[in-house]
Amino acid sequence: MLKNLVYAATAALSCWALPPAALAQAGKPIKIALIASKTGPSEQYARDTERGVRLALDYLTQGSMTLLDRKIELIVKDDQMKPEQSKALLTQAFADDKADIAIGTSWSGGALAMAPVAEEYGRILMLEPAIADSLTGSAWNMYLFRASRNSFQDALATAAALGDGDNVAFLAPDYVYGKDGVKAFKDALGATKRKVNLAHEEFIPLSTTDFTAHMQRIFDRMKDLKGKKYLVVIWGAPNPIRKISELNPSRHGIEFLSIGGANLDNAKPWRGLDVGGGTFYYYDFPKNPMNDWLVAEHRKRYNVPPDLFTAGGFTAAAAIVAGIKKAGSVDTPKLIAAMEGMEFDTPKGKMQFRKEDHQAMQVQYQFRMKKDGQGEWDLFELVREIPAAEMPVPVTVKR
Repeated sequence: MLKNLVYAATAALSCWALPPAALAQAGKPIKIALIASKTGPSEQYARDTERGVRLALDYLTQGSMTLLDRKIELIVKDDQMKPEQSKALLTQAFADDKADIAIGTSWSGGALAMAPVAEEYGRILMLEPAIADSLTGSAWNMYLFRASRNSFQDALATAAALGDGDNVAFLAPDYVYGKDGVKAFKDALGATKRKVNLAHEEFIPLSTTDFTAHMQRIFDRMKDLKGKKYLVVIWGAPNPIRKISELNPSRHGIEFLSIGGANLDNAKPWRGLDVGGGTFYYYDFPKNPMNDWLVAEHRKRYNVPPDLFTAGGFTAAAAIVAGIKKAGSVDTPKLIAAMEGMEFDTPKGKMQFRKEDHQAMQVQYQFRMKKDGQGEWDLFELVREIPAAEMPVPVTVKR
């Protein structure tokens, strides 16, 4: 009885010793909002991102969904791939749901609409899986972090496949994702000092389903060129490489290069095609305990290996959990101070946020499609793991 009274008194004194802000938060859940494009062409990305976030929170809290002795509440919202919805839903998450931090969204146009909202409310937006360079460049503010890669990192990994004298044409959607992707690739070629001939750029609507006229312009520009010829496809979902292959670019000696790879559902139709490039993640490439758990658990729950968007969602949540643990708080200024320069564990291994622009520095992978995969999802062959130290990603923000 006496021992119980001592424990009770000690607990009471501990509570009184807490600062007022901590007392106010005691017992309240930590609210994380996930904005994703669950309706529309990016629905697979949204599905896999959410799976990754949930798996990470499960793994990193040992199934308790508790952090700092507070329950974690995940609030998921569908922006339907509409920028006005992206902005409105993040505003709702911060103003009405009182979210402490947010993750999103599935496309760069939506993320650009969300960026000013994070600044207005003074809360962190973890960019995932939007990769436009401008989000850690011209559109950046101090509340934006990105644990995933940016367009330039994808481009550097893909540019590693090229040599001097090669020829390149681009096919990309006519909005910020495609335009930033092409610019990033050109900048990556400059950074790697490769002497590559840039033959043509074709920007087309994201809704395009008939690529005949667009590809004919590319064929006309490339068919008589000497040296290796590559078509760099920068696209989201559904990925058009298989459909474009039906127009027989190989008759002109044109091979495919994919920037960022593709999710498994979109890469699967590439079987039998000569496709290579750089990718953020493929489930069989990283060798570490966290990725081993992710692959095994994802197969157990969903009967398929994890996708690069699953790994992206997992990585975003891992960064948030590491930041909250380091800060000992969800107070935004403390989180920013803790996360700038922070190193954290992910399914890809260690990553580190740069202080200057909050971009995570990380390994990338150069891949080729396997000629003789042994199973349904045995798709990519690792050509080379490219360490972060070999990727000169420029800092373009001014602080």
